Amino acid sequence: ETVKMLMNMYQLFVKKDALLIEINPYAEDALEGFFALDAKFRFDDNAEFRQKELFALRDWTQEDPKEVEAAKFDLNYIALDGTIGCMVNGAGLAMATMDIIKLYGGDPANFLDVGGGATAQAVKEAFKIITADPKVHCILVNIFGGIMRCDVIAEGIIAAAKDLNMKMPIVVRLQGTNVNEARELIRQSGLRIIPRHDLDEAANLSVHLAQIVHLAREMNMDVSFEIPDSVK
Repeated sequence: ETVKMLMNMYQLFVKKDALLIEINPYAEDALEGFFALDAKFRFDDNAEFRQKELFALRDWTQEDPKEVEAAKFDLNYIALDGTIGCMVNGAGLAMATMDIIKLYGGDPANFLDVGGGATAQAVKEAFKIITADPKVHCILVNIFGGIMRCDVIAEGIIAAAKDLNMKMPIVVRLQGTNVNEARELIRQSGLRIIPRHDLDEAANLSVHLAQIVHLAREMNMDVSFEIPDSVK
């Protein structure tokens, strides 16, 4: 009976593009019958086109509104409890960025992967989602431009900073395709965007800036950051 149940679970896992199927607890009664007392299922969002009937059952009211909004722009967003907003391309780089923030004593406020084909508009929407979280004190952007162009990311960052009238510090680390053009766009923008070439330095600076903003907010004070031309 248990073997049959396991085989059925496997078939369901494959047929429905599942990422997780968990039966816990799985109980045996006094008559040696087996029962699934609870179950958890998670399905691959990328398989929605194959699993239309299954995804039609999705209850969006049970999900984080920011995560729902991010999905509209193909952004992979997960809210966390920290104070440093993160915008990164690639899940592996995002995890590494979060790790290095923790290494320097900070806490990431989110996981946000803009993917490999993000447009300037998608970057702008990503900033809207990050800044909608009142816990965010500083934003760290860490982009490696392979397929993605760094100048497109820079345009999105600049547009977001202008349109959202952002006052919190933004630390940007860009490497890869058109990185020099991106750095020049940021330099000429005149905005409070701090470029850094080294990830360690960018993460460490983000942690310290977040701490400054946190202290200011605790004292009901506003804090203004002026970026000298020498660091742009």
